[in-house]
Amino acid sequence: MLEQRTLKSLTRAVGVGLHSGQRVELTLRPAQPDTGIVFRRIDLPEPVDIPISAQAVTDTRLASTISNGGAKVHTVEHLMSACAGLGIDNLYVDITAEEVPILDGSASSFVFLLQSAGIVRQRVPRRFIRVTQPVEIREGEGAAAKWARLDPHHGYKLAFEIDFDHPAVDSTGQRVEFDFSTGSYTRDIARARTFGFTKDVEMMRANGLALGGGLDNAIVMDDYKVLNSDGLRYDDEFVKHKILDAMGDLYLLGKPLLAAYSAFRSGHALNNRLLRELLSRENAYEVVTFDDEKKAPSGFALPVRAW
Repeated sequence: MLEQRTLKSLTRAVGVGLHSGQRVELTLRPAQPDTGIVFRRIDLPEPVDIPISAQAVTDTRLASTISNGGAKVHTVEHLMSACAGLGIDNLYVDITAEEVPILDGSASSFVFLLQSAGIVRQRVPRRFIRVTQPVEIREGEGAAAKWARLDPHHGYKLAFEIDFDHPAVDSTGQRVEFDFSTGSYTRDIARARTFGFTKDVEMMRANGLALGGGLDNAIVMDDYKVLNSDGLRYDDEFVKHKILDAMGDLYLLGKPLLAAYSAFRSGHALNNRLLRELLSRENAYEVVTFDDEKKAPSGFALPVRAW
């Protein structure tokens, strides 16, 4: 049987929110089978649980935000991406502010935290959402066109293409495909950092955003070049970060996908619209388990790979 996974023990991190600049403490704790991933705002007078779901996403400007009533957690996508990459099904995320800490701007710090806590199997079948019909969301036309799509596939793979019309970005890889069955998330995707442009950062800060951003947790570019002294971690780090984000956004579905995701210039908003469109079509997906691990797609039954 392909089983659900949670942590063996709890683990903690302290950092700042990318947009709020606020200090935040994060505690990742084991959870019982079928709990899912639940964020808990423990700083509020009465702690509030925010279980992840496509419907829990209430804001997609600059990041993915989930809410339950008035309680919110911003910028959940990098932690969710790490959970997707390591196959974590059940987890409590205790948080002392309304934004997940940015740490180094990638998912690698979250991967390290999860692996250091230990990952254990639970004797309950892991449930997948298997896409059975193509689902696509398109927006804009001509040069402004963007789209995201899910196709049936016995496994999980993602293909993403970017188009930023910026010399520093254009000189790197514009398209990446990552196949969960043959690639290593921790090696190939997790270290890709978020990125931004100085002109946008200045405007965001004037509006009270990006207050915690800097060269130690993002790739920053002026009109011509990358400003980080250590350069890029991958030759195609920009588009790989978009895959990292997409994996986090799609894992907000609450179950791992069996599908081929492809996208052009997509982002948090389009990714969430794609999930909602999928869920609105009862004939486009089914929930499946694997009693025999040998029948599961390659990559899912393997032990979690270390670095």
